[in-house]
Parts: sequence; C-alpha cells; structure tokens
Amino acid sequence: MVKPHSHEAADKVDSALESSARGMRALWVSLAVLGVTAVAQAAIVVISGSVALLGDTVHNAADALTAVPLGIAFVLGRRAATRRFTYGYGRAEDVAGIVIVLTIAASAAFAAWTAVDRLIHPRDMEHIWVVAAAAVAGFIGNEWVARYRIRVGRDIGSAALVADGLHARTDGFTSLAVLLSAGGAALGWQSADPIVGLLITAAILSVLRDAAREVFRRVMDAVDPALVDAAETALLDVDGVREIGELRLRWIGHRLRAEVAVVVDGDLSVRRAHHVAVEAEHALLHAVPKLTAALVHADPAPVPGETDPHHVLAHHGTA
Repeated sequence: MVKPHSHEAADKVDSALESSARGMRALWVSLAVLGVTAVAQAAIVVISGSVALLGDTVHNAADALTAVPLGIAFVLGRRAATRRFTYGYGRAEDVAGIVIVLTIAASAAFAAWTAVDRLIHPRDMEHIWVVAAAAVAGFIGNEWVARYRIRVGRDIGSAALVADGLHARTDGFTSLAVLLSAGGAALGWQSADPIVGLLITAAILSVLRDAAREVFRRVMDAVDPALVDAAETALLDVDGVREIGELRLRWIGHRLRAEVAVVVDGDLSVRRAHHVAVEAEHALLHAVPKLTAALVHADPAPVPGETDPHHVLAHHGTA
C-alpha cells in the first residue's frame, strides 16, 4: 500500500532471497528443536533399552539432519546464474529432496532391523514411565516442527521443505506409538516393544511414499493444474491476446517460471505485438503465485494462404 507494485528484476530477486531466508530460518529452528528432542530420547534409550524408542530416536535424529542438505540447497539457490547454469542453482532443492527420501528409507531399514533383532532376542524394558514421558515429548516436538516446516514450505513453494515437514509429522505419530510399547511392557507383554518398533517402521514407509511422490513430481516438472488454469485465465483477459498457443510452467527450486506463446492479430505492428507480450507477462506475474519469471512469445494469427504462421512478431522475457 505504501509503494507501487513493481515488475523490476531487482524486486523479484529480493523476493526470492527473502523466501530462501525464510526457508533457512525454518530449517535451523526445527533442527534445534528436533536435536534437543533426539538427545533427550537417546539418553532414555540407554537406561531403558526400548527398541521402539530407539527407532523413534533414530528417526528424529535423521529428520533433524535433513536440515543439512536443505540448508546447502537454499544457500546454493541464492547464487546468480552462470553461463553453464543459465537457470541458476534452484534445482539443488530437488537434489536435497532426493537425499531426504533416501534418509527416510535408511531410518526405516534401521528401525526394522532393531525391531526384528529384539523379537529374536527378547529383553525387558526398564524405567517404563520415563519411556512414556519421552514418547509424549517426541510427539510434541515433532508436531510443532511439522506444522512450522509445512507452513513455510508451502508459503515459499519448496517441495523439499514440505516433504521434510511431512516426515516430521509422521515422526510425531511414531513417538505416540512408543506409548503402546510402554503400556505393553507395564502389563508384562515382552513382545510389545519390538512389535511397536515394526509398526513404527510401517509408519516411516508410509511417509516415505508420500515424500517420494512429492519429490518425484517436482523433479519431473509437475505443477498444480490449478496454476495452469489461473495462467490461462489471466492471459485470455489481456487485451490483444486472441488465444494461447502454448503454456508451460516449471519449478526451479521454490521459484516458478513460465514459458508462453500467445496468438495475436496478424496485422499488429512489431511494437504493438511486443506491448501485448509485456502485458501478458505482467498479467501472469500478478495471477500466478510464486511466479518470478515469464518468457512470452507472440505469434500472428494464421491467415489464408500463409505457409509459416509461426514467424516471430514479438519476443519478451525477464531474467
């Protein structure tokens, strides 16, 4: 309300840097919370011998450590484009997402191995009520981190951060599952601890599926169809745009980019066609959330007898 809206490249860069800074802040805050939770749980694992709590602790520690590849990705994403990486380094977030998926898979394998080993070699759980308290603390810490990461990830458009938040949410529910282990041990059911450990493994595999789907879609340049609908509506409302020849959207990190071909009147001058392309770009930047760059190409409407309807009348883009 204080200053007019701008389409200057510098303002877009500032917005991108601000979103990266929010992502970094979310990572380090959640790292601190989960780190404290994991250390406290690890101490209780040592005195209680609970494999269910051990699996939960390992999962919490792995979740905290996923902040490292994401942090590296956000730092790389701030670097300017080069002649080799002409789109910049935003794709580093997709690589970080793959690392997170692999980390989740590794924690599932470890949780399964410890649970099966305890089924084969039974052992009584000690300090049952302390284990129960650790389970509740683990749930609270993970749910807070999950809400925080998912909210920031969706705000800035980071699929990797959202996937990390979903990971933390499942960690919270697996922490609650440790309560079942403690309850079974209190009733004298020795197998309750490893069985709950296997249930935790199943929960980890569930979040692994969701996170892998999210990251796979981003790597394959998938976008929400609602964004495409919003872009089409905005373009068709631009004076001078007769139809849309081609529309492509892709994520580069947590920034969205558009490449568009619009059809204009074949009798327009080059200057006027260029003006239509500029207006189409502005309309896209207003209508599509998280869109930071658009390349708009204007094609003349075909006329009878014309053999090449796709020669260029205007070509406009932003970096």
